[in-house]
Amino acid sequence: MLQRSMLLAGAALVAAAPLAAQTATFDPQRLSQHVQTLGSDAFEGRAPATAGETKTVAYLSDQFAKAGLQPGGDLKDGKRLWTQAVPLLRSEFTASPNISLNLAGKTTPLAQGEQIAVRAPTNGDKAMAINGAPLVFAGYGVKAPERGWDDFKGLDARGKILVVLVNDPDFEGGEGDFGGKAMTYYGRWTYKYEEGARLGAKGVLVIHETEPASYGWATVKNSNNTAMFDIVRENPAAEHPPLEGWIQRDLAAQLFAASGTSFEAMKAAAKRKDFKPVPLKANLTVQGNAKTEVVTSYNVVGIVPGAARPDETVIYMGHWDHLGIGAPDASGDRIFNGAIDNGTGIAHLIEQARAFATGPRPQRSVVFMAVTAEEKGLLGSEYYAANPLYPAGKTAGAINTDVLGVLGPARNFSVRGNQKFGLLDILVEEGAKRGRRFTPDPAAGTGTFYRSDHFTFAKAGIPALSFTRGDDLENGGAERMRAWEANYRANMYHQPADEYSSDWDFTGMAQDAELLHAVGERLANSCDWPEWSQDSEFRAARERSAAERQGTCPVTPAGGAPERG
Repeated sequence: MLQRSMLLAGAALVAAAPLAAQTATFDPQRLSQHVQTLGSDAFEGRAPATAGETKTVAYLSDQFAKAGLQPGGDLKDGKRLWTQAVPLLRSEFTASPNISLNLAGKTTPLAQGEQIAVRAPTNGDKAMAINGAPLVFAGYGVKAPERGWDDFKGLDARGKILVVLVNDPDFEGGEGDFGGKAMTYYGRWTYKYEEGARLGAKGVLVIHETEPASYGWATVKNSNNTAMFDIVRENPAAEHPPLEGWIQRDLAAQLFAASGTSFEAMKAAAKRKDFKPVPLKANLTVQGNAKTEVVTSYNVVGIVPGAARPDETVIYMGHWDHLGIGAPDASGDRIFNGAIDNGTGIAHLIEQARAFATGPRPQRSVVFMAVTAEEKGLLGSEYYAANPLYPAGKTAGAINTDVLGVLGPARNFSVRGNQKFGLLDILVEEGAKRGRRFTPDPAAGTGTFYRSDHFTFAKAGIPALSFTRGDDLENGGAERMRAWEANYRANMYHQPADEYSSDWDFTGMAQDAELLHAVGERLANSCDWPEWSQDSEFRAARERSAAERQGTCPVTPAGGAPERG
């Protein structure tokens, strides 16, 4: 278990309020019913800007009201609404794009969603018109001056398509300039697209490999062969190159072979700091028209106002959206129900709201927020972080739930990523009180920290964690969980098969909810301002708002009289 001294790393935490006499309890049947409802075909996969969103927002608003919350969204005529409007750019190909690869002088058509998955443009263009753009292998697509790393040495990327590996150079070896096995943000495909845009590239193609990506090609196909979204940006081309997409590993191997090398040789070269870009004997043509428009989606927000310091907040959050209706699977099913991802997290959010609204009123306000467009790039939470309804500097912490367990109680629990910060310390302590141990994220190497909505809050400095289910099950242990997880990743994740099952056991989710309630209750009834560790990339953003937290709460130092903290 991580030690307190490591986690706090200089954080100024004070003693928290004791646990409430009546510990909150959660009904597994209520949790089950929410997941069954939200994951039903009637909600059409809950895609933003669809009829499925309309049904979802109405359901969440109704459930928040019935739970006892007050509206916590946008202000209108001096009153809060249940929603925060989130303007989004929506882009979708009007027909499957025509794609062809010229490889060593021979032109071959590529099937969208098979060898390649091209995303509809979000750089402001209404069409994709790429004619014979040359391909260049650019290693892992990383430019990190602070680590002395540059995969683009001497390359003029303008007019070229960069072919890059997923993850970062340390993933397979487990050590190096990028902190070892745990992925840095440089390993995320979003970063690679952003870097391509900064360099003026015509496009970026990420090579898919199941282990470093942590999901199979079916997930890539289903996530990218549909409408794309982004927050509305003043200059979208600064964030997105004209072409963004993925290619299968086998196609990458063909590119390298035709250029006189091999996939293995190029991957080995890319792991070295002296790597230089390698022009490939290939060019790509992509022709396709897109329908682009600005649509409005919604975060759904409710609040339990604080009794003593209502301007200070603790946030519970989770994303309500999934992939909607798409291409049929082998059985002909076209609805991506998203029962696990993230019906489970939203079920927890609703019942957590009920527990706070019907329990003792906390000193700080507790906000409950179901965010939109997580599956499109964490967009609902990114919009909130840029346009907070409640001051980020006075948000004590945020607890995100994205995919919870349905196999019954576990002896342990975890969070996404390997960050060190005071909010995690509180979670570990509360878990220990309940006889549960913290297990560091076994999948940190796949960049889990950067793949859920808490990340956008962290970038704004807000201490935020994403809770994940334990893997040491009381019934079946780690072996049963590994088998279930392997099947989920291969056959359910971002696929129509993510549907509710009557044999799921929600008692473990109820146990997790009780733990997370204790964490939020402790923080909401204390003067704690959890900090990021001294070496965290998010600490500087938090420190910029330090003045907002001065003099906000009476603090009693050890052996002394109350003072203002």
